[in-house]
This record gives sequence, C-alpha cells and structure tokens, in this order.
Amino acid sequence: MTSRLLLVDDEKIALRNLEHVLKKEGHAITATQSGGHALELLDSQPFDLVLTDMKMERVDGMQLLRRCKAQCPDTEVIMITGYATLESAIEAMKEGAFHYIAKPFRLDEVRQTVAEALEKVRLKRENRALREQLDAYEGRSRVITRDGGMQKLLDMARQVAPTGCNVLITGESGTGKELFARCLHEHGGRPDGPFLAINCGAFNEELLANELFGHEKGAFTGAVGKSGLIAAADGGTLFLDEVTEMSLAMQVKLLRVIQEKELLPLGGTRPLKVDVRFIAASNRNMKEWVAEGRFRQDLYFRLNVVNLHIPPLSQRREDIPLLAQYFLDRAAPLMGKPVRTLSDEALSLLKAYDFPGNVRELENIIERGVALCQGDQVEAAHLPDDLRDLTIRAFRRRDGRVMPLEELERDYIQWVLEEAHGNQTQAAQMLGIDRVSLWRKLKKFGEERE
Repeated sequence: MTSRLLLVDDEKIALRNLEHVLKKEGHAITATQSGGHALELLDSQPFDLVLTDMKMERVDGMQLLRRCKAQCPDTEVIMITGYATLESAIEAMKEGAFHYIAKPFRLDEVRQTVAEALEKVRLKRENRALREQLDAYEGRSRVITRDGGMQKLLDMARQVAPTGCNVLITGESGTGKELFARCLHEHGGRPDGPFLAINCGAFNEELLANELFGHEKGAFTGAVGKSGLIAAADGGTLFLDEVTEMSLAMQVKLLRVIQEKELLPLGGTRPLKVDVRFIAASNRNMKEWVAEGRFRQDLYFRLNVVNLHIPPLSQRREDIPLLAQYFLDRAAPLMGKPVRTLSDEALSLLKAYDFPGNVRELENIIERGVALCQGDQVEAAHLPDDLRDLTIRAFRRRDGRVMPLEELERDYIQWVLEEAHGNQTQAAQMLGIDRVSLWRKLKKFGEERE
C-alpha cells in the first residue's frame, strides 16, 4: 500500500526538495509550510509518517509531535532541524520522535530513515491486527486462521456439524485435526454432550478393544467391570485419532457399532444401545490403505460421509504470524515472561521455514523462544539453529501423490530465483549451472523471464 506522508517545513526550498525525493520513492505526499495548517491536516486525515522542521513560527515541530502522539500514536514523527543540539534531540526522543535529522541532511539518510520509520508503522499495525483477530477467537473453537482455503474448510465444518453425520479428517501430523473435531462437536446439535478422544495407535488390539468397548464384571480374572469410551460418549462425540492404526479385527467391531448403533462389552450377553457421532482422523492416504487391503472399504465409507483435508502449514504461510502470536501470548504468562512480540527478522525466518512438524512444531518453537527471551521481543537468536540456518526442507506428497523429480526441480529453481531477486545470472551461479542452461529449464517449465 502507498504510504501517506506529511511534510512540514517553513523553508520553501527544503520542503520542495523533500517532496521531490519522497514522491520518487512512491509515497503519497502532503506538504505545507505552516505548522498551524499541519495541525488542521492531522485533525482531518490520517498519515503514516510526519517529517517536520523543529523551529517554525507560531506552531513548531515539538507542538506537532505532541499533538500527533496524542491523537494518532501509530503515526511516526521524524524531526528535521538546522539547530541541532543534544538537548533538543533528547527532548524530541522523550516525546516519542522516531528519529532526529540535522540540516543539511543527506538524501540517502532521509530515504533510509523514512523506510525504517514506515517499517515500524507497518509492524505496529500488523501486531494490532493480529491481536484483534486473536481477540475475535475468544469463546470460539480455536481453529485460528486467515487462510482462504482453511476458512472454506471451517465453513464446511460448521455447515455439516448440525447434521450429526460422521466425518473423516485427513492431513499431516500436527495440522490440527483434533481442533477441527472439537469445532464439529461444539457447532453440532448436542454441544453439551461428551467429547471424548482416543489415539488408536497408542494401544495394542486387546487394550484398544477394552478402552473402546469396556468389559463386564468377571469377564476375566479380577475384572470389576468398566464402561468403554463408546458407551461413555453416548449422546456426544467420539474422536478416533489415527484410525488407520486399528487392526482389521477391530475395524469389524467398530463397523458393527456404527451400523447397528449398539455394542457388546467384553463378557457381556446383552447389547447396549448407543447414540454416538464418530469423527475419525488419519495422516495416511486412506484410499491407498483401502486399495492395499489394510483398511476395510465398508468402514471407510461409513466414516467418510464428509471428508475435511487440512493442508500443511507450509501451504498456508499467512497463518504463521497469527499462530505465532497466539502461541506467544499463551506461553509468556505461563512462564512469567514480559514477552509481547516477535522481531521482524524472527518472523521472516518463521515464514520461510517449511515446518515438517506443522502447527505443533511452530508451537514448540515459540515456547522455546519465549523461554530463552530476556526482554519483551523474541529475536532470531532465540530460534532453533536448524531454523536459522534453514537446513531443513520438507518433502511432501502433493494431492496424495509423491512429487516427480521435475516438479521438485522446478520448485527449487523458483526458490533460488526468489533468493536472487529474479536475477537469472546470479541464480545460475547459485545453482552451479550456466545462464543458458537455466534459461532452457525455465523455458521447459513455461516460466521464461526477461
């Protein structure tokens, strides 16, 4: 977005020079030689940055600075003066000035200072937007996202939630499948009913059967009777995480419960009627497992009435700042730390990282950063070495299939070109090939560049 700058200087030539230089940088400029007029402009329209002369008649730069900080604290102010003293600089900084430039100023210094001030404005507004978005999630299921694809998934989840139909949630480990399951339950027709979850891969077949179906008193030596999770979830939801880890024998038993809406505990003689909504999840390619005979097709169809596939975090990078801030806000009070934000460099590293462990890995990284942080901002130095060096890059299936080598090569070349800021000669050197070879590859991929 174009930045809006207010320039104030009673010296006409100095004002014109500033206006000319900053317009060439692409900024929208409003200029005035009067401090009083500048006050009126501040009252009538918003500005991202104010550059003002210090000494002016009637209304001087300090008055403008105080008014600006009082009514629009996000706007930064740069003081410019030909009467630079240590005392005036200290006073301006105490009142909230971003920087203090002495006349005669160098244009490169002005450009650099303006760029730094506008970056600070952007970060402040981005942090406020993140916090406003996070505040909007209070009291709701914590599927925190601003990604368009994830929003569509959430809309679908809320649409099918009241129907009570079974749902299959797929996606890589750590993407938030259980959060989606809780969202379905809370927006369903019986949110006050129980929500129970079990990881099917955490038990062998015998223990899983006991956990799900329970047993009657005397079913085996020393048995005192136990109600299983299916019975305990009656009137609510049972979340079966990693359902593909179930044995085929257990799959048969589960299928009967879903079809007949009744279960028979171990050692029991009379079936128990149950009314349970089943939500299953897996990080496997379910269709492949069915085709290989490792998962029953009839059970797959019973569970997969609606499928929600959650993309990995690397495919929804705009969620990274939002999630990082959420985890930071949660971790800091628990650790008794005054940490409030992440530095721009730290955030850039997070946004460039592939996150093979997805949202769960991001949470661990932020907790580590908060634990190591001594101030109010997590810096790049507080992040893991692997992330700072970007030595880990994740290779994932795309649309359920392994990516061909040609696609990997194309993606890698695109990444190197971005690192080289589009400079093909530099990119070719980084790739260890000549520029003609790079041009041929780009032509093959249909991505020739000027």
